[in-house]
Amino acid sequence: MCTRYIPPEAREIEDFWEIGAGKRMPSGLFNARELFPLSAGPIVRSDGQGERMAHLAQWGMIPPDSETRIPMSRPRGPGEKPKRISTVNARQETIASRPTYRDAWKRGQRCIVPARLFFEPNWETGANVWWRFARADGHPWSVAGLWSEWTDPATGEVVPSYTMVTVNADAHPMMKRMHKPDPRLGADKQDKRSLVLLELCDVDQWLSGTVEDARALIKLTPVELFDAAPA
Repeated sequence: MCTRYIPPEAREIEDFWEIGAGKRMPSGLFNARELFPLSAGPIVRSDGQGERMAHLAQWGMIPPDSETRIPMSRPRGPGEKPKRISTVNARQETIASRPTYRDAWKRGQRCIVPARLFFEPNWETGANVWWRFARADGHPWSVAGLWSEWTDPATGEVVPSYTMVTVNADAHPMMKRMHKPDPRLGADKQDKRSLVLLELCDVDQWLSGTVEDARALIKLTPVELFDAAPA
């Protein structure tokens, strides 16, 4: 699960992902900084007509039935209160079934989350040591994501939000080392996670392809594409 990352500067996003005039974020709206859950971050998505557009959205997808922009679950019974839920990452195994993500997945509301660096915790020493992950070629990451829009029932404001897609990484030589292990489970049963990291040549297939096209891109990234070390 990724809960920290640094996006590129706005100009680099526009140039690297070829965002056309009129599809860019307003000047000065976004300055790159480390982002955490519920931060406003940049995403790249299709405009529905074959062009890419960039805009800001909340990191942490808001469930359709949430009463607030902070992702909350609905009470399941009398006397139960809504509970905050984590929606910054969406597991690929349940992306088509979980209520928060299934409509966006079905409708093809896929996006790219630009990232210069992302961070994951390593517990091999017995304590949390944050690692940073960049691309070995120096380019930014194209993280596979989903986006949606939620309407505030109190104000009518339309709030865009997004999540990052993850895949099981128990077999990945590096990503399986991240996150705190569960001592009750075997090494191949930990369900360690990795972000789904796309190559630039696959971006349009993710943004505008069919569900089957998108699903074919959900896989682990070869270890040689990473430049990773303790932060």
